[in-house]
Amino acid sequence: MRRTFIASVLLSPLFLSAAALATPPSTDAFTSTPTRPLSTGVTQAHVLYAPNVTIPASAIVPSVTEFVLHMKVGEDGKTKNVEIIKSAYPELDGSVAAAVRQFRFSPATLDKQPVATEMTVDLFVQR
Repeated sequence: MRRTFIASVLLSPLFLSAAALATPPSTDAFTSTPTRPLSTGVTQAHVLYAPNVTIPASAIVPSVTEFVLHMKVGEDGKTKNVEIIKSAYPELDGSVAAAVRQFRFSPATLDKQPVATEMTVDLFVQR
């Protein structure tokens, strides 16, 4: 009894794989037309240049301050539509936004072609 059970457990993958290979191809209208790949690849934008944020001497801020920004990175790698979503110190918003507008990126790509993309970034400003 035990030998029969062991043999059936060991041989069952062989029967299942044979059955999978023997299934006839589908003649469905959606699969009968040739298809091309949807994409040859997608890469995200990467920071190439990020200038320092200038903090005014009169600003009273802790040693590290977090800002959350939303922006668009164009096909040319330049930032556009910089918007500060979260700010602990509104008096620094102008300085942070000005610095982020100077960021340069390698643009995101789709099918090896540069594309514009939107991104949300956590930026930590350190004194």
